[in-house]
Amino acid sequence: MSSSSTLMRAILVKQPGGADQLYLGQAEKPTPKCNEVLVKIHCFALNRMDIVQREGRYPLPPEAGPILGVEFAGVVVDTGANTQRFKPGDRVFGLAYGGAYAQFIAVDEGSVHLLGSLTMEVGSSLLECWYTAYQAVSCIGNLKAGEDILIHAASGGVGTAAIQLAKNAGARRIFVTAGSPEKLEYCRLVGATHPINYREQSFKEVVLRETNGRGVDVICDYLLASYFGNNIDSLAKDGRMSLQGTMGGSVAEQVNLLPILFKRLHIEGSTLRSRSLEYQSRLSEAFSRNVLPHIESGKLFWHIDKVFDWEDIQDAHRFMEAASFTGKIVVRVTGNLDQP
Repeated sequence: MSSSSTLMRAILVKQPGGADQLYLGQAEKPTPKCNEVLVKIHCFALNRMDIVQREGRYPLPPEAGPILGVEFAGVVVDTGANTQRFKPGDRVFGLAYGGAYAQFIAVDEGSVHLLGSLTMEVGSSLLECWYTAYQAVSCIGNLKAGEDILIHAASGGVGTAAIQLAKNAGARRIFVTAGSPEKLEYCRLVGATHPINYREQSFKEVVLRETNGRGVDVICDYLLASYFGNNIDSLAKDGRMSLQGTMGGSVAEQVNLLPILFKRLHIEGSTLRSRSLEYQSRLSEAFSRNVLPHIESGKLFWHIDKVFDWEDIQDAHRFMEAASFTGKIVVRVTGNLDQP
């Protein structure tokens, strides 16, 4: 299909449900607005929100359309009238409110970075995880050198990023939770100092024992309800907790909230996708300044577990749902790879 066509190929959802509801169909090709660039997508990455959206349970922001996906990498093919940073032919990666499971995407130029020395696969898988981790560790958590941190679900992309940000910040102890010896060893290799198998140990007991009852200064949590009470008990006085997911449910029952008061806890919820374009642009600038150079130099580690062709999108979603991976899962838009 030529780039001048009004239609493009995209991964669509027949109706809310399982991975078998995904199919490769046709959708309207976007046209870039004044401050947007049109990117021909070569790769996109999977995120857990994609599964929730596929099931019809994700509260979409108004900027998002029906096509899944927020992370992508590709080549700029057109620009809006007011764009200044990019030109056709530039190799880029970016973050969108939605629409990355497609041949083309139009996004604000402030949401896009030049690939530089990065591969399409790596670039497509970076931003959702690193932005989320940077929010949790640096912005909300305000982690300082010598402090202790606990990171849940630590073997995935966000956890991989959060562990390294904590290490770079000078954290004294980096506690992490994961569900298998293989995932715990992966976390240790990335930089965790105290890996905890949540299937066999109480993370609260480990944290309180290793900190002599004090607790940790920062918690990065993506489970919410199932861990909420033990998280509160695991925080030190003046502790900070970032809540950025509901993998363990959204309703916490019979939780003692009194420690929030007498320990002066700061608890903040956030989803990156619900943030304004202005906020995301500021986060993008901080990422470019403080993180991206270290990824490009190899100082910060990044791991892609598996790459699928988009004809196998159902298998890619099932692979994510099985939760046996570490790092990120990437999908190639195979029809676009043989063209500039």
